[in-house]
Amino acid sequence: MSRGKPSPEQLDLSDGLLNVLTGDAGLLDTTGEDTCNYGNLLGIPEARKLMAAILDVPADEVLIGNNSSLNLMYDTVARSMLYGVGGFTPWCKLESVKFLCPTPGYDRHFAITESMGFTNIEIEMLDEGPDMSVVEHFVNTDPAVKGIWCVPKYSNPLGTTYSDEVVRRFANLKPAAGDFRIFWDNAYAVHDLEYPGDELLSLRQACIEANNPDIYYMFSSTSKITYAGAGISALSSSRPNLDDILKTMVFQTIGADKVNQLRHVAFLHDLDGVKAHMRKHAAILAPKFAVVLETFERELAGLKIAEWTRPRGGYFISFLGLKNTAKRTVELAKQAGVVLTDAGATHPYGFDHLDKDIRIAPSYPSIEELALAAELFCVCVRIAALESIAARTR
Repeated sequence: MSRGKPSPEQLDLSDGLLNVLTGDAGLLDTTGEDTCNYGNLLGIPEARKLMAAILDVPADEVLIGNNSSLNLMYDTVARSMLYGVGGFTPWCKLESVKFLCPTPGYDRHFAITESMGFTNIEIEMLDEGPDMSVVEHFVNTDPAVKGIWCVPKYSNPLGTTYSDEVVRRFANLKPAAGDFRIFWDNAYAVHDLEYPGDELLSLRQACIEANNPDIYYMFSSTSKITYAGAGISALSSSRPNLDDILKTMVFQTIGADKVNQLRHVAFLHDLDGVKAHMRKHAAILAPKFAVVLETFERELAGLKIAEWTRPRGGYFISFLGLKNTAKRTVELAKQAGVVLTDAGATHPYGFDHLDKDIRIAPSYPSIEELALAAELFCVCVRIAALESIAARTR
């Protein structure tokens, strides 16, 4: 239960990818280009159209990558380090670079900027998204702030979808740094557990209306739609931003796997096909989330030692125990055979100063395993809480 890995049953849903292309004609894109050959940094037109529909952006503002959107994010940060953004000074030549990190958040985001030597700044997540008053203060006054990590729909791990007001406030930021960018990781754009799912306001449209069209980079992938390790990814931004990226991307690659792009289009077809496919995922995932949440309710409700989220989509449940109990709970669970995300992982530098947050990932285990694991976890929560209360009353 440590990471949001799709289960074997979920991966089986995409086995049609393996034989969807047949014959020589099946390897040509809509322009007649052979997808087996070199070229086309932006990706084949039909794949750009498919990912554009998922991200709600125009296809000509989409670049297709290989299986990992995390790779695109890392490359975007590294490119900014080496070459700068839009003609500004490369970040590696600056005395200080800061990134804002809505917390609790995605540990792999924080690890990218930490690995580059940036200063990660924790921003509290509220019910409707990050605390925008704090975001605006940092972005609008400090030129060392170059970016912010965001998972705007069914955020990792809270399951929060940013409100319309939060999206518009992002679009209306007035950065002190001209090379500031919002890193908008829309990883769970179509990952509903309940229907109808949450609606996320278009950041692109809001930015255009705010006369801020270049302020964002948007990311997504099919990693939790088809095969987690063999999907396609996408980066979307304004044409000036994409042109800036392509100037240096030509030194890095001759193009992503276009056969896999064609395979995904042939399998998923269009946004309606994606949504139909995701309902199959929800049919597998929703009962797993329900088992965990029902166990929490039965074993912990009313004890005043914990609270947890009830997400409508995404891959995680965020669990908050008493202060100074998360590490002990995870340790006890490991001793009982239940592997969880390390306590503190959802905070910058892996440090939760309250030691309360635990991320629960119900996707991979079977229903039977989850039922047992959730009960064991609740026992560990109670033990850790009793130990903490006893320590305070000595």
